[in-house]
Amino acid sequence: MFRALVGGALVALQLTRPAAFTEHAPATYRAAFDTSKGVFVVEVHRAWAPLGADRFYNLVKSGFYDDCRFFRVIDSKLVQAGMHGDPKVQAAWASATIPDEPAKESNRRGTVVLAALAGGGSDTRSTQFFINLADNGRLLDRQQVAPIGRVISGMDVVDSLYSGYGEGAPRGTGPDQGRIRQEGNAYLEQTFPKLDYVKKATIEK
Repeated sequence: MFRALVGGALVALQLTRPAAFTEHAPATYRAAFDTSKGVFVVEVHRAWAPLGADRFYNLVKSGFYDDCRFFRVIDSKLVQAGMHGDPKVQAAWASATIPDEPAKESNRRGTVVLAALAGGGSDTRSTQFFINLADNGRLLDRQQVAPIGRVISGMDVVDSLYSGYGEGAPRGTGPDQGRIRQEGNAYLEQTFPKLDYVKKATIEK
């Protein structure tokens, strides 16, 4: 138990140093997400959006997404995750943003996008990502929202993620991103206990 706690603390400490996570991703890679509802696999194409693909690769490889909640799930629209459960880790990434990129692929159902910060404007992509549950190209493509890859297996798992809380605050009654930043998983577990989560995300060999 002590070893596990020490190991977890070391991982958290490493994750507070965004400048260390700058590895270039392979041209194509697959990321497997083992969730509370099952496994889905994302195939990422660096040519679609190199900066986004590199950031996603580093976050998955480092274990950043482990134990992250799917805090925004809107039926027939999208599923969103990527805010770390430890507020200290999430705070370290607040200014670790990357520039926007042109959308080379349409936001079709199953595509994965590195998301901009809520209300943050342009060039604010950091750690959050969403998966399109429908063909959202008509709205998102003209906003230059750039997919980095697509779900190639387990889309049924993505469709089954708990959506009962709906849109987040202040537009809805779901999780407040400001409180997630400040309180992390403690807030989500207490107030939104039915949220599904990532048990472990890995780069497939």
